[in-house]
Order: sequence, then C-alpha cells, then structure tokens
Amino acid sequence: MATVLLIEDELSLGLIVRDSLEVRGFAVLYAADGEEGYALFVAHAPDVVVADVMMPKLDGFSLAARIRQTDPYVPIIFLTARSQTADVVRGFELGGNDYLKKPFSIDELIVRIQALLNRNQTVRPTTPDRLPIGHYHFDYPKQKLAFNGKETPMSHREAELLKRLYEQRNQVLERSVVLLDLWGDDSFFNGRSLDVFITRLRRYLKDDPQVQIVNVRGVGYKLIV
Repeated sequence: MATVLLIEDELSLGLIVRDSLEVRGFAVLYAADGEEGYALFVAHAPDVVVADVMMPKLDGFSLAARIRQTDPYVPIIFLTARSQTADVVRGFELGGNDYLKKPFSIDELIVRIQALLNRNQTVRPTTPDRLPIGHYHFDYPKQKLAFNGKETPMSHREAELLKRLYEQRNQVLERSVVLLDLWGDDSFFNGRSLDVFITRLRRYLKDDPQVQIVNVRGVGYKLIV
C-alpha cells in the first residue's frame, strides 16, 4: 500500500481528497499547513507528496525545496489555482514532478500519483555519484556541477534533466520522452518549460567548448561530449 502525504489548507477539500484516496486503497497522512506537512514527511517517509502551493507557515514551493535537501527522489505533485508560466517553471525547478490545476478530478489525481509511483521505481539511482562531463564533474545527488574548482549549484529539475542527457550522451534524448518522464505530459506548455531548462544547462556548460547540448530538429536533444 502506497502512502500519500496530502498537504492542503482548505479543510473541506483536504478531507474530500483524503477520503477519496483512502477508498481507493492509499494510506494517507494529512496536514493543513506546510510546517506540519514537513514534520510528517520527516517522521513517516511517504511514497508521494501532494501539496497545495499557497499554504500558511510554509508554502508548497518552500516545502518542496526543503524536501529535496534530503530526498531527491520522492514524487511531489503541486495543487494550485495558479498557472502562470513562471510559477510552473519555478515549481519544477524546486523539485516538483507534476502540477495539477484546481479544480481537478480525483480520478485524474490518482492517475498522476500512480504514474509517478511507477516511474519512481526505475528512477532511484544505479549511476555513480560523480559523473564526468568533459572537464566538468557532475555530482548528481548533491545537485552540483564543478569546473576547475568552481561549483555551480543546480535545481532539482536541472539535475534530473542533465542526468538523463548524460545517460544518453552522444545519442538523441527524445523531447517527448523527457517531457513524459519529468513533466508528466508533452504539452506545448511543458515544452516551453523544458526549453527554459535546456537554456540554463547550456549556460552552465559553456566553459568547456568540447561539451555541447545541440537541438536535433523535431526530435530532441543531444549532449555531445
């Protein structure tokens, strides 16, 4: 039985979602604010986190950033009425795996939870901690990129994307595959978010001319080392 940590400050909605998840076989930990939610996360190590973005004491984005300091793998789904591109990009940057806009159906939430749980079984690492990328050293667990003694901290989403590019280095990483893997769907909106992260990775890797991320038109990207 998978354990879901649900953090939602709107009590009526939180109780409805909790009861619906329990009826469908999930164990649910429920908190009404971010601080309480983080305490439950530390105490119980849930399989997936479902968190509202706008919460008292600790908002969903700050909660995700705190969780990612100790666990880079647990799936995080944001619930929000906000859908501005900048908000979505920030949520993914801080470690979110999916974004569900209110109002939403319980069935859709459950499908997304199950998809992330299935995907997470294959994500936990077998790769070494430090990965050589040209003259860079990429520390995936610590989300840092080092070059000539200088370290660049990375967001969770940046590190996840670079890891997948590294695993497919000198081969094409299909755009649709990475969108489904990291963003949950390959919509135009998520595609724009992916473009933002690719631009950032290119900037991080610009000091070694032997390392490039190139577009493969209509297909995806290739990390050339």
